[in-house]
Amino acid sequence: MAFPPGILYILKLLPGFLQPPLATWALAWLLQRYMAIHISPSFLAVLCVLSVPLVFTAKAAAQGAVLPPVVASSAGGITLVRRVLKSATEDFPGELQALFNKEYGRTLHFRILFEDKIILSTQFDNFEKGEDIQGILRPIAGLGILAAEGESRELWKFHRTLLRPFFKRERSNDFGIMDRHALVAVEQLEARLAEGHPVDFQVDLVWRFLMDSSAEFLFGYEANTLTVGLPFPSNSSSSSSVSPQKTTSPFVQFAQAQALAQRIVFLRGVVGNVWPLLGKFWVDTVRAPARFVQEFLDPILATAAAKRGKQLDRVDANGSEREVQEGETLVDHLLNTIDGVCIFLVLLGKDSDDEVPAADKALLRDSILNVSVAARDPTSSLLTFALYMLIQHPDVMVKLRQEIEEVVGPTRAPAADDFKRMSFLRAVLNETLRLYPPAPFNVRTTINPITLPAPTPGDKPFYIPAKSWVTWSTMFMHRSTDLWGPDALEWDPERFIDERLHKYLTPNPFIFLPFNAGPRGCLGQEFAYHQASFCLAQEALKPLPASWTDKQKDELGWKSREKVVVRNHLTLYVEGGLWIRMREGGDPSVHLPNRESA
Repeated sequence: MAFPPGILYILKLLPGFLQPPLATWALAWLLQRYMAIHISPSFLAVLCVLSVPLVFTAKAAAQGAVLPPVVASSAGGITLVRRVLKSATEDFPGELQALFNKEYGRTLHFRILFEDKIILSTQFDNFEKGEDIQGILRPIAGLGILAAEGESRELWKFHRTLLRPFFKRERSNDFGIMDRHALVAVEQLEARLAEGHPVDFQVDLVWRFLMDSSAEFLFGYEANTLTVGLPFPSNSSSSSSVSPQKTTSPFVQFAQAQALAQRIVFLRGVVGNVWPLLGKFWVDTVRAPARFVQEFLDPILATAAAKRGKQLDRVDANGSEREVQEGETLVDHLLNTIDGVCIFLVLLGKDSDDEVPAADKALLRDSILNVSVAARDPTSSLLTFALYMLIQHPDVMVKLRQEIEEVVGPTRAPAADDFKRMSFLRAVLNETLRLYPPAPFNVRTTINPITLPAPTPGDKPFYIPAKSWVTWSTMFMHRSTDLWGPDALEWDPERFIDERLHKYLTPNPFIFLPFNAGPRGCLGQEFAYHQASFCLAQEALKPLPASWTDKQKDELGWKSREKVVVRNHLTLYVEGGLWIRMREGGDPSVHLPNRESA
């Protein structure tokens, strides 16, 4: 039986939380005993409560710095927790932070239940993932690269060594798998639209296409979520024929369990380590979906392991890489790279004859889980919002189709070399990634106390204590008029081609970070671009402007520009789906009915 998460949190919190108050109480006791200086109990209680922030204030002053502005809250930050959680589930991603930035500046300080969280809008050097963030990510990432320690840690380095060969640029050029599944997706879409039923482009088309292609690409597994037919809206007279697939298909259940676990982990990341105190004190709700994911993958890994040959290429701790063979899945590559047991034998200096089967299986499973999420969800987000924008900008759609027709033509599927000549297609993807980054937030932990430059020249720098959570918003950076110019909120792919490219992005490339940057830059960046480019270039859809929901009012002017409800778990998505329906005359259009509407 697992130990209650609330108890574990309290036990972990107590030592660091009690030290400053106990020191304050001890000092008061010494003053009274040896110097006859009496401090009233009420005043002493106030000093004990304030001792933690006072310690940080004193340390900041010692370095000629100040703490960042603190977001106003009460009851130890409880009201702030409620506001943050409400925003995470109801507001546009990044909206609350942008409002705080307007009020407090671009670097501000959350204090939630006496824990510190620093939020940055434009700077994030000198930070790494710490134990707390790893603990929150572990149910969905395990020991994989998404939750591994920073660049100084051997496990993280080894993950990069294992995965890098599989995502080299030349590996991204094989589109046979994508082409095969894309044809199935187009056939299913055309059939459903011809029947007069709407299709959710986000979930029932793109997500299933990516599930099928990534399952074959990564696992060598035939998920076949498309071949059984797309589900009908639930109140359709035809819904009973295929809708049970959504709940009975093992791979769909696997993906849904992953999505549920990601949502839980996302909300935990919003509030930090205090999540066990927010209604989850006795039960860890992420265990059930995480266990389902594990039980689904284990037989696949066992089957792949049984098929591998006896001759394995060895990877060592110094970072050498093996060549990935044509037709290898990621599971094949990992099994052929990890000799017999696992990376931990190399890292710990053990003999290769030792056996650590549990660790070996965990390493394989975690690597697969990390890459399966990274290969599916961000690309699904990118394609959904790219179509969403193209629908609203028919002039851009016309120009994009012209480029596709000139480079690819009407009779063949696109190839990797084609994309090098399709600069406007890349601009469409980049502009979508700018306004709708799949990962709108990121977080790191300070290893040691540091100072950050003040936003106003001449002001004192900001002091950031050690082990503080530091969050920054890619969404806010990508929409900042200071960084992108006065038209930053406009979707305009030309900004990645015309003079604005050289005015804003070229001299400051770190203002555009859809795939992160530096040592933790996304290994699969080129693969994601190729996958998304391939799908758009297929011209499966010729959408026209359509009727949308009423505009949403908001202070920032973000939601008022949207015709869908934008939400976020670990990646950005459209709440309720992006629905496509055939118009009279045979042209597809897009609308946003409820799931139940036909």
